[in-house]
Amino acid sequence: MPWPAAGIVRAVRRRADVSQRQLARFAQVHPTTVGRIEAGTLTPSLAMLLRIIGTAGLRLVVVDESGRVLRPMRDRADLRDGAERRYPSHLDVITDPEPGEWWADRYGLARPPETFYRNREVRDALRRLSQWEVRVAKYRAAPRPPTPRRAVHEIGPPSGW
Repeated sequence: MPWPAAGIVRAVRRRADVSQRQLARFAQVHPTTVGRIEAGTLTPSLAMLLRIIGTAGLRLVVVDESGRVLRPMRDRADLRDGAERRYPSHLDVITDPEPGEWWADRYGLARPPETFYRNREVRDALRRLSQWEVRVAKYRAAPRPPTPRRAVHEIGPPSGW
């Protein structure tokens, strides 16, 4: 089932204590648009929904299954590749890589100012290890996560081996 835009818009109207026409005027949409959204015959665009909920002083947020708010990633202008492109969002950027952290170190190429691990297994293993090392409450009694062989080959053994 798609998200309940009709119920959200009705709740916004009740919270703002306005009619459909007043909400439409504040949100700068046609009055029939509000009626169609509330009737469930029109799904608003994200931009339109933001304008509508903004009339009641509300904001749209994304939460995970446990209710934690997902914060947007900041765009750092100093973390761009040689062609001024952002690094892929799903990769953890490594600033000032140490020897062995860049795939081309073995070829003797000049090390870039930042890089990332392309191997998903390595990235996931390093994230698990980082969470474990920080000792978040849920990992206090958990044993050290295993380091995949591929990660050992690409980044070397973890400290303490």
